[in-house]
Formats: sequence, structure tokens, C-alpha cells
Amino acid sequence: MSRPLIRLLQRLAILGLGVVSVWLIVFVVFDFADQRLPWAVALSVTYGLAAYVILPRVVRVGLKVLQRKRVPYYTITGDGLSGDPVNLALIGTSKQLRSAFAGAGWSEADRLGIASSWRMVCAFVFNTPYPTAPFSTLYLFGRRQDIGFQKSIDNSPRKRHHVRFWALSLDRAQDTVGTAGFWTNTELPPRDARVLWIGAGTRDTGLSLTRLTFQITHATDSDTNLERDFIVTELTKHRVIQDVTFHQAGQQLPGGHINHYIRDGRVTLANLA
Repeated sequence: MSRPLIRLLQRLAILGLGVVSVWLIVFVVFDFADQRLPWAVALSVTYGLAAYVILPRVVRVGLKVLQRKRVPYYTITGDGLSGDPVNLALIGTSKQLRSAFAGAGWSEADRLGIASSWRMVCAFVFNTPYPTAPFSTLYLFGRRQDIGFQKSIDNSPRKRHHVRFWALSLDRAQDTVGTAGFWTNTELPPRDARVLWIGAGTRDTGLSLTRLTFQITHATDSDTNLERDFIVTELTKHRVIQDVTFHQAGQQLPGGHINHYIRDGRVTLANLA
């Protein structure tokens, strides 16, 4: 089968998924809820099911239809879409990483759960401090972030500097030369090992909705390079990192070909003190 025909069939399949999802949301879910609940409640229930149940699954099916097997330049959301770009790499143990950010005045994020999510919603609505607020889940190496840190802006939960990290063994990073295996490796290094912490740092600026699924989330500043530089400056100022180097995409980083995870700009590499 020719490539143009395959592409046409894929687009028709995606269009069909879109039509079916709209029909399901409007003429099945909302119609069912509207007949049994007050209009406002029916609309809220429909939104919840559409944004958090139906559309995420439709997106996942659509991505499988498109057979996206590219090596990603970004972290991945739970829906399979591109998330925050990777822009930072630190070398050290888990204890060193926690000590570094604690020494710089950052807080470790709570694990995402029902209780922490509800507390975050209340803090966001009433603009009350929550310095250890949880992060939404992003994926790299087939798993959610291993740890995350944040620093509030004006003591508000709506705006914050934050960074997620995924651990990768130094041997694994050195042995893999920018292949898909680098990204699909789900192996978690030993807890006390000296590893490569691959980070994605961004700055939250307010409230937003996710693409395609319209879930409620934080809006983020588009300049992730600026946020990366802020994090490095914070850690450098408190003398918790050393041997800081900057590398353009396409260059080889010390210790192996671990530089294939951003589209452009610079990757900052440093050793934890």
C-alpha cells in the first residue's frame, strides 16, 4: 500500500474517532445526564467524563493509529501528547539531589493523590499557600517522574517555579546512543546510586486547559530556557552544584551521547555537590 494512501486512511480514521467522540459526549452522555439531573449538574458531569475519561482514551487510540514511534524530544503527558521539554541534567545521588534543592529553599512536591489534589484545588481557588503542592504526572522512560521540586512565586499556589526529574543510570546513558531504547528504558536505578537526573523545568503562571482533552491544569511560561537558567542560578548561588557546563543540542555531553532529548537551545549539565 502506498504511503499517501496510508496517510489518507489514517486521517480518515482520526476524523472518524473525532466524530464518534463528539456524538458520544453530546448525544449519549449529556442527553442521559440531562434527563436525570439539573442542567448545570448535567453539564458538569458531562465535562468531567469528557475531559478525564472519554477524550484521553480517544487521544491514545488516535496516537496508536498514527503509529508515533519517534524518539521524543519532550516528556509525555498521560494522554500521550508532548509535555514539558527536557532542559536540565544533574549527576549525583537521590540524597544529594534532595539536599541541593532543600539548601536552595525549594520544596519537594507531594505525591499526586485524592487528598493532595483536593488540597491543591482549594489552595488554587482561594489563593492560599501550599508549598509542597503536587505536580501533574508526566512520563519519561515509560514511567512517571521520580521526584519534583518547586518554589512558590509570591507565596501563591497559582504561580511557581518547578522541575521534575527522572533517574537514569550513568552506564545506561553512556551505552545508548540516542536510540529509542534510551527513552523506552523503564529500569529504575538503585536508590542510593549516583545517577543522571534528567529534568524538565518550567514556570507555572496561572490556570489553563490542556489541549484536546480540556482538563484543568496550570498555564506555563513558554520560555523554558529562561526557567532552566533560573534553576541553575538558584543552585549555583547556594553552592549545591559544581562543574556547570552548557551544551548546544547536537553536541556530545561528557559521559556519553545523552544530548538527544531537546529540540533546540541548550542543555545544562552539572554535578551535585
